[in-house]
Amino acid sequence: MSFTLTEEQLQVRDLVRRVARERVAPRAAAIDASGEYPQDMFDLLRELGLFTLPFPPDYGGSGSTLAGCLAVEELGRVCYNTGYLLVVQWVPLGTILASGTPEQKARLLPGLASGALRAAFSLTEPQSGSDVAGIRTRARPDGDGFVLNGGKIWCTNAAVSDFVLVGARLERDDSPAEVNFFIVERDRPGFRVDRKEEKMGARGVPSSALFFDDVRLPKENLLGGGAGGFRSVMEALNKSRPIVAARAVGLAQGAMDHAIEFARGRRAFGETVSNYQGIRWMIADMAIQIEAARQLTYAAAAAVDAGKTGAEMASLAASAKCFASDVAMKVATDAVQIFGASGISNEFPINRYFRDAKVVQIIEGTNQIQRNIVARNLIGKAE
Repeated sequence: MSFTLTEEQLQVRDLVRRVARERVAPRAAAIDASGEYPQDMFDLLRELGLFTLPFPPDYGGSGSTLAGCLAVEELGRVCYNTGYLLVVQWVPLGTILASGTPEQKARLLPGLASGALRAAFSLTEPQSGSDVAGIRTRARPDGDGFVLNGGKIWCTNAAVSDFVLVGARLERDDSPAEVNFFIVERDRPGFRVDRKEEKMGARGVPSSALFFDDVRLPKENLLGGGAGGFRSVMEALNKSRPIVAARAVGLAQGAMDHAIEFARGRRAFGETVSNYQGIRWMIADMAIQIEAARQLTYAAAAAVDAGKTGAEMASLAASAKCFASDVAMKVATDAVQIFGASGISNEFPINRYFRDAKVVQIIEGTNQIQRNIVARNLIGKAE
């Protein structure tokens, strides 16, 4: 899939790069250290109008996943948590765009686009992370609506969200209990968001367990009116994976930036560290891997913008997410090595990049699952 950055996309990249350096970077260490939600960064993104980027023009956006990737990459280069604020908003956005009824889109999308509303997306349960078929949360019809029971874990952004899109098995008398998605507002009786998890990385955006105890929902809260279905939501998640990959690319680029700066300023055995061939080759390998990940990520985003769907899109998106996050982990690991003992100290930023890189290998579908997607589309399901 070929692509060329448009003038508008380049303007987005340059604007976000400048803002990231001037206003986001100075806050990054404090956000990570405190683990507190960065409301000021959310307000900044809202002020810049960045929440609209991947939205169709009807909702004030550019309709460009690639533009969204550019923004997330530049933010992730200096602060993983601030880039994450966009991603956690855009996943439910894409889900509603793909599967929502006209009424649901009119009710929710304008607020998500402006930042007036915040949302979260919840599938993972204690016994079923990657195994979506193992979901046990249930919704049963009750009068003119539904009653939801069960629990979720690792729901990112739920603690600050106005509503959560929850995957649950809808029990019907005339068909098997298939996974559907429900819009669950924070103030629904019986719905509880537990304390935030203390995480190794991505510390500024909270992840929490959710509990549903006879939560009553009107029929209007069944996503797509029941016609959206699991497959269309999974297709929406495929289309969001290039944005996750872009976050990894930005993280890797930032780690390399810090490694170069440190190597240039450090002396050992009477020589500047950056003059040692071993260090130069490590940094060269970083740059090569990052550019390969960037090109794959942009190609996947361009495929989304071109309307690609199905197995081809799934494989490309999975490849981008898997490769870019593996590169982020490799680059961050080598950067820590270049820092030496300083790399394991919380006083230096590279420590934060290393922890965040491990997170992105796991979330939004582990890299093992991404490899399964690629293999299945190449050689079929395992027998």
